[in-house]
Amino acid sequence: MRLSLPSVLAVSVVTATLLVGCSTSTEEPATPAGEPTAPEVIVADSGLPHDALPEVPGGRESWDECPYLDTDWVSDTNGQRTLGVGVDPRFDTPACVFWSYPEEPHLTVIVRDMPDAESAIAVVDWAAPIDTTEPAEEPEGWSGGRAGAGMVPGRNGALYAVQKDDRAVVVFSNQDQSLKAEQVAKEVIGRLEL
Repeated sequence: MRLSLPSVLAVSVVTATLLVGCSTSTEEPATPAGEPTAPEVIVADSGLPHDALPEVPGGRESWDECPYLDTDWVSDTNGQRTLGVGVDPRFDTPACVFWSYPEEPHLTVIVRDMPDAESAIAVVDWAAPIDTTEPAEEPEGWSGGRAGAGMVPGRNGALYAVQKDDRAVVVFSNQDQSLKAEQVAKEVIGRLEL
């Protein structure tokens, strides 16, 4: 049997149509235009969000020594007598909180072990917003922001927050000078060999 050109074309079109209809696609469906996408959630060490603050169950009545900072050194450096110390073990490197006479802590130290550098930067951006802080570049290889009292809306006291690779160190002090928070951050980085 001999097929004519029109019949060959007709068979080819039918075969191609059947094959296309049977194919499977591995592409994800596109998000319809105008629909909001889910916000990116940065998960950090121990599943804590990048903006997690320490929680100490006993509060200012606690006395659990910080595993990487000497309490007398903290008192001398931040210029206040320490009357309570709390540790939050939810962080991979426990966060340390020091109290003196005021109700709020006189020093809070947070060391974050993040999944990547971008997440560590998010920690620093949260603690030291770029539009209200000055650059911090100490110790060498670390970068972030610093602020004295009154520079960051909604925060009392000074702060020093720096990041290197996937690590971030944040220090909040109730003192006016960011130099004290910087000294604490450098001590933490040195003692933990970060």
